[in-house]
Amino acid sequence: MEKLWAPWRVEYIRNPGTGCFFCQGLKMKDHKKALIVEKHARAFSLLNRYPYNNGHLMVAPVRHVGNLELLDDEELLTIHNLLRRAMKSITMTMQPQGFNIGINQGRIAGAGVVDHIHIHLVPRWQGDTNFMPVLSDTKVVSESLLATYEKIRDGLHQLDHPA
Repeated sequence: MEKLWAPWRVEYIRNPGTGCFFCQGLKMKDHKKALIVEKHARAFSLLNRYPYNNGHLMVAPVRHVGNLELLDDEELLTIHNLLRRAMKSITMTMQPQGFNIGINQGRIAGAGVVDHIHIHLVPRWQGDTNFMPVLSDTKVVSESLLATYEKIRDGLHQLDHPA
């Protein structure tokens, strides 16, 4: 790939930060700014700042731990409940035709953050891969993060307060 116009990444490239962005996000009082769509005592979900597709989010334990096998039963249950709620909300508000759900544990497995385990949830639509990733290793995400955030939050509100 020779050129990629992605101005939102320059902040991260110039200052990738130190420490765990999951833990840093949890410390922020403004969940919208942190892109945290839902938080419980043991786990939370947040949008990926560099998404593969619109609605790409991650679900992680509140506790800073790098291996799935170190999570306790309550953390695992809360993570899976948040994952299910996010899928319902995204399905309701964005109508994907499927999802990719995955965990990359360890750097050799592709984990970008190796010390805070998390599950990726990527909504998929028929034909969502176009010529851009095939020819230029570039992904086009057509909706802003804050617009996606609002859709998912609205869906979660609808789940909790059905009409």
